[in-house]
Amino acid sequence: MLQIFLVTVPFFALIAAGYAAARGGALPLAAIPGLNVFVLYFALPCMLFRFGAGAPIGQLLDAGVVLIWGLCALIVVGVTVALSRNRRIGWNDAAFGALVAAFPNTGFMGVPLLVAILGGQAATPTIITIAFDMIVTSSLCIALSRLDGADEHGGAKAVRQALRGIAQNPMPWSIVLGGLASATGLVLPAAMDRTITMLAEAASPVALFTIGAVLARASVLAREHQASAVVAKAMGSASALSPKAPLGDVLPVIAIKLMVHPLLVYGVARAAMALGVALAPSTLVTIVLIAALPSASNVSMLAERFGADNARIARIIFWTTVAAFFSFPLVAGWLHGAP
Repeated sequence: MLQIFLVTVPFFALIAAGYAAARGGALPLAAIPGLNVFVLYFALPCMLFRFGAGAPIGQLLDAGVVLIWGLCALIVVGVTVALSRNRRIGWNDAAFGALVAAFPNTGFMGVPLLVAILGGQAATPTIITIAFDMIVTSSLCIALSRLDGADEHGGAKAVRQALRGIAQNPMPWSIVLGGLASATGLVLPAAMDRTITMLAEAASPVALFTIGAVLARASVLAREHQASAVVAKAMGSASALSPKAPLGDVLPVIAIKLMVHPLLVYGVARAAMALGVALAPSTLVTIVLIAALPSASNVSMLAERFGADNARIARIIFWTTVAAFFSFPLVAGWLHGAP
């Protein structure tokens, strides 16, 4: 257990450093989108390409991982939406709450952390889960979020927007290109390979620092949001903003993400293995640890874009990240002793 803590501490320390830098003003909030662009469009795609190119193509097409991870993601989305919807939370907010419950921070945090703990063998199942969550889980939740709309074409429009977002996201394409390089045995020119390697090596520290900065930005914007609401209410404005989400709207989603999700993946994987699905023990450990990661930080930006209660979503992301400092090593230690 202590050894796992020693591995995870530097990762969470970089997140804390990014949070402190943005919250303290050393990193201007206006600079955070630039960090996001570097990580999302340059560093992480190069990291994923390298992992994909270095893995046998058969491993990248592991149907067992897709089946287990996909089934669990759909269950988490369905359960979270069912538990979340009430008079305060409609389809839009419930859908994005489900997305933060089902979508771990795999790209920014999971790839470097799991490779550090488990070695390079963890990269392939991690890549598979990233692709599924980007293409299926995100699209499903965005489509569900439109069910509140009066426009009868809202669902179809949301699906088109989700597909357009996937097409514009470089990470799935980097996975595809890496897989093609693996299948064809492509060897890049030395100068290009070195450039990709340098960008890939920058991905881990910058991505972790960026997570902290994004969380700080969300916290600052939420505080300014609340201040505006107080002023508007004092002036009798009809457009006063809603109060902070009650803990009852936040804590269940946090529990689902950090406790229910990894236990569900473990249970479904064990059942699938008992039914004859081929799954290596190392792959089982990897996908359970992926499920134990905190919520993906980019969901906050999606929620803001689609008009959901971003303060609630940012709060869930923040507290899953803080709590994961303790819960993730516990899950890793439990897996070490599990049969």
